[in-house]
Amino acid sequence: MTVAASPFLESIRAHMLVRRYSRRTVSAYLYWIKYFIIFHNKKHPQDLGAIEVEQFLTWLATERQVSAGTQTVALNSLAYLYNKFLNKPLGELGHFRRSKRQAKLPTVLTVGEVGALLSTLNGSHRLMAAMLYGSGLRRIELVRLRVKDVDFDFHQLKIWQGKGEKHRLTTLAPELVPLLKRQIQQVQLTLQEDSENPNYAGVWMPNALGRKYPTAARSLNWQYLFPASKLSIDPQSGQIRRHHIDESALNKLIKQAAKAANIPKIVSCHTLRHSFATHLLQSGADIRTVQQQLGHSDVTTTEIYTHVLKQGAQGVKSPLSGLMQGWQQPSV
Repeated sequence: MTVAASPFLESIRAHMLVRRYSRRTVSAYLYWIKYFIIFHNKKHPQDLGAIEVEQFLTWLATERQVSAGTQTVALNSLAYLYNKFLNKPLGELGHFRRSKRQAKLPTVLTVGEVGALLSTLNGSHRLMAAMLYGSGLRRIELVRLRVKDVDFDFHQLKIWQGKGEKHRLTTLAPELVPLLKRQIQQVQLTLQEDSENPNYAGVWMPNALGRKYPTAARSLNWQYLFPASKLSIDPQSGQIRRHHIDESALNKLIKQAAKAANIPKIVSCHTLRHSFATHLLQSGADIRTVQQQLGHSDVTTTEIYTHVLKQGAQGVKSPLSGLMQGWQQPSV
């Protein structure tokens, strides 16, 4: 998602970056702010207000028919614009048409299909896919993992600022420990090579930790667990760093693996997270425990996975099943 540069939008970008918003959030907010301005015939937002925001949000729901999630992102973008950037609070916004939220049934792999998918991968690729499934991670959570976030003693992963800026702990399969230690050894070798580059500034450090711990950016603990294959220029500081692997590349990897495993379902990184949750419930795990593992704020979000545990829609046995018991199966 790209947004054409303008002095106004660039000032918003700078305002957000100073407050350590992620690049993804900055890009999304700028997109909807620009869209809002265009919708109102390029009037300056300073001359608009709550009424115009509600008109825009209603139009998104009725004309564009965007999802509830997309409408929420647009709302959050404009709330930031007025409440934090322009310092012109919108107040309560209750007079706009809300998009209908339709619950999506998740695609879930069987245990056998997960095994087939993993068998098509090798090395760090297999490790990443195994962690998506074995720990129920979102793909962005996986790529943002640092060496220090792996707790070998208690077999858990520390997820910092996941969805909703929440922290949590999630399980780590003991079987992955040897592979993880091998991966960390590779990260250490990469760090040693990078350190020989006089222009290397170390890994990006969150918030003010870079100033508080000036040597941490070059320490092994703070390196990304799955680093990018090449050094790159940090667009914010202009310094040379090694970022983490690109999340879109990870999704392509999983799709290719599913195709190679001849899995007919539409598979993505999130499919492995869905499978993690469903298989945990299937094995008898308490739904509250699964909720904590996934980092869901509301248990009703987790409850959608219980559908897979029922035979047939809502656990109802079709009346045709009893009728067909006496039928002779046709020969093939």
